[in-house]
Amino acid sequence: MASLDSIASKAHKDFEALTAAREQALAQTRRVIQHSARAIRAIHREEADTAAEELAAASKLVLQLNQDLKPFPQLYSAGYTQDAMKEYAEANLVRAMVTNGKVPTAEDLGIETAAYLKGLSETVGELRRRCLDIMRHGHSDETERLLHHMDEIYSLLVTMDYADAVTGGLRRLTDVCRSLVERTRGDVTLSLRQQRLEQNLMKAEKRFADSADTKS
Repeated sequence: MASLDSIASKAHKDFEALTAAREQALAQTRRVIQHSARAIRAIHREEADTAAEELAAASKLVLQLNQDLKPFPQLYSAGYTQDAMKEYAEANLVRAMVTNGKVPTAEDLGIETAAYLKGLSETVGELRRRCLDIMRHGHSDETERLLHHMDEIYSLLVTMDYADAVTGGLRRLTDVCRSLVERTRGDVTLSLRQQRLEQNLMKAEKRFADSADTKS
């Protein structure tokens, strides 16, 4: 029978390794979130090179996390790790949809499905922000394209009818997603109506001016 001293020694060794891995993972996940946030900011500013650099840096960290945490599945499943993966997914998805590029899968990004879908749900908020930025300068086909992406995301998420313990709380995010899609659709519709009204007013003014010139 093993002595209590040997059991204690083994426990200390295990916990010290777990603590070191946790501290390193915390630092890495913070950096993943920072790079992802900076990438999204660059995307909205249309700074493609900066966005690519930030995502490349985040990608290296995610790869390192996947390797480092293989012996510690409890740390990989921890909230802070999955939150970082979610932010990383969101940044990549926002770039793909804003630039009309290929949408990466969870496998492409090397992350769990639940984190990927949560990142996908939060992409809707960034697409709404993009739509509003565009509409400040008038309605355009680009807002329609982005709204279509938002609709598709919601249509996908609403089919994920599983327990929150499985999806990581995706149901609440799906409800938020629906609200954002509906509000954006209303904003886009209003923008389109306003643009058509302005166009009709301009046509009426031109006809009036042409008529006045003819009479004179």
